[in-house]
Amino acid sequence: MEISAVIIALNEEHNLERALDSLAPVADEVLVVDSGSTDRTRAIAESGGARFLSRAWEGYARQKNYAASQARHDWVLSLDADEALSPELATEIQQVKKAGPGGAAGFSMPRLARYQGRWIRHSGWYPDRKLRLYDRRRGRWVGDHVHERVEVEGPVRALAGDLLHYTCNSMEEHLRSVDRYTTLAAQESFARREGWILPRMVALPPWKFFETYLLRQGFRDGTTGVVIAAMAGYYVWRKYAKLWGMTHSAKGTERAVGR
Repeated sequence: MEISAVIIALNEEHNLERALDSLAPVADEVLVVDSGSTDRTRAIAESGGARFLSRAWEGYARQKNYAASQARHDWVLSLDADEALSPELATEIQQVKKAGPGGAAGFSMPRLARYQGRWIRHSGWYPDRKLRLYDRRRGRWVGDHVHERVEVEGPVRALAGDLLHYTCNSMEEHLRSVDRYTTLAAQESFARREGWILPRMVALPPWKFFETYLLRQGFRDGTTGVVIAAMAGYYVWRKYAKLWGMTHSAKGTERAVGR
């Protein structure tokens, strides 16, 4: 069982070396597919022994499917540049390689996020299980805008070691992330013609805070849990505010064309 590790990247000079180092014990090949970096991403990838390809951005799922198609091996381990294998997860994957997949089409793993210098084990952020090791002959990435995921035909086995996710180091970085992903989420909702926008924009943000902080035990993450819950509510509000703007812009265009 040989594994190609694939990473999609854009200006990831601050994260990429950590990801590459974590993959060294398990990957028979590392492939980085870049979508136009202007920093040292390419130099870091190549100095770390990775094969480097450039491709224009067409969305998360398409980019990751392209990366998998360019891999030399059928078993693909897909990481984002701001992720890394924990030593425990690397050991488990080594064991899987020795024993073989045993009929599995893929392997899932819990993802543990680090936010502003702290590992977050509550707030709905953990275990956040992800299917990242899969047989490309039996699976592919799906999702047009955001929340892309791998779907496989066949059994999925669960691994116990953590996939480490190094998220935002500051509130400014978190706000930039929210702005980017709410645009994608709003585009996805717009494509689905999601309705009841204003009621959702009013009701869902406070519910999201309540769910994150109390039901998902964000209070156990201390003051950081309050911030995460507040930002979860803000994310929902921002998404529907953008969706409202898209919907009214489209209606205005339709009226203008109708005239």
